[in-house]
Amino acid sequence: MGSVEAPQPAAAAPARSVLMICGDYMEDYEAAVPFYALSALAVRVHCASPGKPSGAPCPTAIHDFLGFELYTELPGHNFPINADFEALDLDAYDALIIPGGRFTEFLSDHAGALAAVSHFAAAGKPIMATCHSQMVLAAAGVIQGTRCTAFPSMKPVVELAGGVWSDPEPISSCVVDRGIISAIGWPAHAELLGRLLRLMGAVVSGPRGLAVLFLCGDFVDDYEMNVPFRALGALGCRVEAACPGKEKGQTCAAAVFDPERAAQVCSEKRGHNVVVTASWGEVRAEDYDAVVVPGGRSPELLVGNPQVVSLVSEAVEKGKVVAAIGHGQLVLAAAGLLKGKKCAGGHGMKVAARLAGGVVVESAGPVADGKLLTASGWPALAQFISDLVGLLGLGVSF
Repeated sequence: MGSVEAPQPAAAAPARSVLMICGDYMEDYEAAVPFYALSALAVRVHCASPGKPSGAPCPTAIHDFLGFELYTELPGHNFPINADFEALDLDAYDALIIPGGRFTEFLSDHAGALAAVSHFAAAGKPIMATCHSQMVLAAAGVIQGTRCTAFPSMKPVVELAGGVWSDPEPISSCVVDRGIISAIGWPAHAELLGRLLRLMGAVVSGPRGLAVLFLCGDFVDDYEMNVPFRALGALGCRVEAACPGKEKGQTCAAAVFDPERAAQVCSEKRGHNVVVTASWGEVRAEDYDAVVVPGGRSPELLVGNPQVVSLVSEAVEKGKVVAAIGHGQLVLAAAGLLKGKKCAGGHGMKVAARLAGGVVVESAGPVADGKLLTASGWPALAQFISDLVGLLGLGVSF
């Protein structure tokens, strides 16, 4: 949770290229998850916003239900774009992504954005739209006769544009018709990304039926929990989130840790809700191929729970992949798993890692030592996911 650099994609040579049209107050997950997950799988993702130069930030918004009739909007991360919209060569991309969020109101009235959408539709290239971004597709006139879904308030817009409405049930599902991949929003990211990869010609190789356990608690880092969780789901893994003392269906509050200008450490803001998918009393290390400990402040809770420390230790003893990012390394240190092992060296974890006998590597990227994988924080997510996928024996080719 110390100071971090702007997000960077993995270094692997891109096999496909995707354009993501961004804007102020786009939904945080709906920008970050495709960016990091696809970058991890050798897909170049250019993020561009009309009127903004490459490197400029887009403030994002967090949309989740917090007990009111409608979702609450909270401030998210500052998401830097990496391409100039006005200089784009649209023919250079294999697919288009438009996140949801209020910025779609601006895009729906922007001639250049609508022309870009029409270009991809006319070329028959996949378009992924979530939540409210179907408004942009409607404005561009590309959904007539096409079955799609969205956030329920978009139903009249879809139908007025000649689209065929499909209820978003369950909310983790998506609809694919005529190259348009649509969903209610970020809860469907695993299926959305899986379908997008297949439409771009991706083939997933390696073992089937892999299971990955994420250990979390309140104020787990929003990106470090959700991005790899959804990315692994897109590759067909069974991913589960467990929290000591919580039952399946309960939630953990996530937190946003974002670098602020001139600040020595990240700020903290409330993030999304993380749904627990496995009851704690039913979790056993032997049932999973990998255990992942995201960072944030939740490791401060986890490290004091002997069952958590024992579970992580048992996973290593059984030859499982064990990965930690950010402050998640605190759990590995408490379990004695860093002794003699190379590990990442974020500001917050250097002292604990060294005291635990770890060999701290000064690197902006992840560090692997056998089946132990660590990273200093969420800016390294693309390579962290790529390395984790490799340790699981999975591969993606096009």
